[in-house]
Order: sequence, then structure tokens, then C-alpha cells
Amino acid sequence: MTDSQFPSDAPEEPKVPVAPVETAQAAPEKVAKTAAATEGWERATLEKLATAALVEQRAARRWRNAIRIAWLVFLSVVVWLGMQQSGAPSDIATPHTAVVSIHGEIASGNEASAEVVVASVRAAFEDQGAKAVVLLINSPGGSPVQAGIINDEIHRLKALHKKPVYAVVEETCASAAYYIAVAADEIFVDKASIVGSIGVLMDGFGFTGLMDKLGVERRLLTAGENKGFLDPFSPQTEKQRVFAQAMLDQIHQQFIGVVKEGRGKRLKETPDMFSGLFWTGQQAIELGLADKLGNVDYVAREVVKAEEVVDYTRKENVAERLVKRFGASIGEGAIKAVRSLPAFH
Repeated sequence: MTDSQFPSDAPEEPKVPVAPVETAQAAPEKVAKTAAATEGWERATLEKLATAALVEQRAARRWRNAIRIAWLVFLSVVVWLGMQQSGAPSDIATPHTAVVSIHGEIASGNEASAEVVVASVRAAFEDQGAKAVVLLINSPGGSPVQAGIINDEIHRLKALHKKPVYAVVEETCASAAYYIAVAADEIFVDKASIVGSIGVLMDGFGFTGLMDKLGVERRLLTAGENKGFLDPFSPQTEKQRVFAQAMLDQIHQQFIGVVKEGRGKRLKETPDMFSGLFWTGQQAIELGLADKLGNVDYVAREVVKAEEVVDYTRKENVAERLVKRFGASIGEGAIKAVRSLPAFH
């Protein structure tokens, strides 16, 4: 029996399908289709990217235009509001009592600064309908320079317009505030008002002893013997102390002169009158520092005989507040000025 008559024990090899052999024309056609598909995908991707870029550019352009329009609207509103009057309307025909408020610390940049108060007082005097000007005061004092400017301007306007001026004190009329009040023809107070404090001070601190204990050395270089005068980290010499005291005494005498000129023979001078002490409204009347008890309504009704009261106090308008607030927001973190020298009060 031959081998071909018996089945073989060897496993049969798997049959692999054989791809049909492409013809010479079919191969280039397939390559062309593949290249066309690839080119179409790239073109579609580029088109999508270009479209996205255009959309983004249009959105950015819209935002820029919106911001520009918003700025234009903001500036237009600021200009329009800035043109609106911040004080009382001018030329009120009916007879009335003009009131100018002096509230808070009297200092440059404050609501009770000479710039603001003088502008308000001028508007009150220049109004033909105002029969008198009332200074409504509630202030602990402040700068003698600012108070002096206001006092001088009140005297000038009184002589120019021939209108009476009255001061009405609410809670407090002390120091520089009283410096202003004595420019009035009469001073009205409440019996519990605080009046006086006719004096001058210069405040500050000295840290030399503490620095010695902590072992801290002050390195201050100056050109000029007294350039570091009143430096809180340097010792004060007797010569510097005497100089500062002489300056304070001179300003104090100026203050006393203004009070005596304004109050005249009504003053019942005592040893403590110009010592910096203050008194109640009732005591101030007894000392001649004030004249009568009364408030704004009383003065308008009984003294001026013009019961209608019109406030001429210059106030920040909406535009000014917007500009300041906006400026503060964008300027946050900027350098702040440090006031190294003490101020007079």
C-alpha cells in the first residue's frame, strides 16, 4: 500500500484568501480617489479655521465698538451733569434767607475748605433775592489759613453788597470755625452748643526714646541745620522748640486780633478766654462770644424777616462724584503722598 492511499497525520495549512490582482488601470484610479479625499479634508479644516477666526474677529470688533460707545455715553453724561448747577439756583426773585453750611473739618480739599465756602458765600451775596446770609456752622475747627481766607472774603462781600451776615451754631463752633463765625454781625447758638477754643496747636510724636531701647539708628541726611525740624525720629533741640513756640504765639495773636475785631465791646474778656478753653452756648453768650439763642428758622423768621430759606452750599454734583469714583478705581494702587509735617489746628 502506498503512502497516497492513507490519510496524512500532518495538519492542513489554513487557506488564506488571495486578493484579486488589480489591473493596471484600477491602481491609479484608487490613488487619485485617496488623494482627492485627503485634499477635501484639508480644505474643509482650513475653511473651518478661517470661519472661526472671522467669527472671533467680529466678536472682538463688536466688543471694541461697544466699549467705545459706552465711553462716549459716560463722557456725555459727565459733561451734561457737569453743566448742571451744583448749588442753589441763581436769581431767586422772592425775598429769602440764604444759608451756607460749614460742616466738618476746615481744610483744603474738604467740604468746608475756603474754595468751597467762599464760592457758596459769593453766590449767596450776589443773589438779589437774598436779604441776608446765614452761616450754619457745625465744625471742630481746622486750618487757620483756610479760616482766614473765608473771614476776609466775608468782610469784603459784606462791604460790597451791604447785606447782613449771621452765624448759627449747631453742635460745635470751635477754633478755626469760631475764627469764621466772628466775621458775622451776630452769632446765634443753642444753649448746649460748644463754642470757643481760641488757640493754636501743632501736634506730632517723638520716637527717639523708643528707638534707643530697640537699638534702631536714625539715618537722616540734610543740607541745612534745621531741615529735619519736627522729624519725629530725631531729637528736638531747645532752639527748634523756641522757634516753633514763637510761630504758634504769632498765629495765636492773629486769632485773638480777629476775635476782638469781630466781637468788639461785646467781649467780656477773662484770663481764660484766649487760653484754648471752650464753653457751652449759654456761657458763650454770658462771655460775649455769642449773642443770642436761636436756630436757622428763628433767624430767618424773626431777624431777617424772610422766612423762606434757600441753601447756597456748594455740593459735589453727580458728575464730580462719578469722575472721582472712576478715577479712584483706576488709580488704585498708585503712590500715595505722605504728609510728614504736622498741621496747624
